[in-house]
Amino acid sequence: MAKTIVITGATSGFGRACAELFAGAGWQLVLCGRREERLGQLAQQLSGVPVHCACFDVRQLAEVEKMVAALPENFRAVDVLVNNAGLALGLNPAQTADLGDWEVMVDTNIKGLLYMTRLLLPGMVARKRGHIVNTGSIAGTWPYPGGNAYGATKAFVGQFSNNLRCDLHGTGVRVTNIEPGLAETEFSVVRFGGDKDKADAVYAGTEPLTAVDIAEIVHWVACRPAHVNINRVEVMPVCQSWNPFAIDRQ
Repeated sequence: MAKTIVITGATSGFGRACAELFAGAGWQLVLCGRREERLGQLAQQLSGVPVHCACFDVRQLAEVEKMVAALPENFRAVDVLVNNAGLALGLNPAQTADLGDWEVMVDTNIKGLLYMTRLLLPGMVARKRGHIVNTGSIAGTWPYPGGNAYGATKAFVGQFSNNLRCDLHGTGVRVTNIEPGLAETEFSVVRFGGDKDKADAVYAGTEPLTAVDIAEIVHWVACRPAHVNINRVEVMPVCQSWNPFAIDRQ
């Protein structure tokens, strides 16, 4: 019987790459996103496997509840949830950052992940199998100027993943937090409000990670034997490392 994977933020970037890779491996997919047209196009592309599209906003608990309740019978036994929906907005320092941007990041990166996890976990625990794969970020560990609220949301993802492992001890349910570094997707275009030139400048002269790089990691952790749990994967492109300590000299 084909395994079932639920992917949030499936219409672009890491989520879309995961959908394509898992479909190629014969999994059946629940594709989640807010852009209905893109979901339909992706489902058509992946027509060789069973696909269920769910157009909703992970930030809205009522919409998440409705989506889970409406899952077709043959998609209900979820094997893997990829909490991929997330974003960064702005790069201003905290003292000038937009509070609305902070709220959107908290609602998406934290609350959306919480809602999806809480509503799909009981079924996994009852079946004594399942896997929560969270998309964190190196920003949750390594700070950078302008990363303020975004980095904090990803630090939450990391600690929540650790605590899930404690709560799920003995249930057979696995938890993995994948923390990518510099990766070229729509991420920076969204961060800079659609300014593609500004986004392109982030990757100029570099060889960043790709969406496929991350999808391959998600597939690898999901396909380990049932007794193996990959707790955390931190991954950067070779061109990226840590800055020296910053010292303000008067």
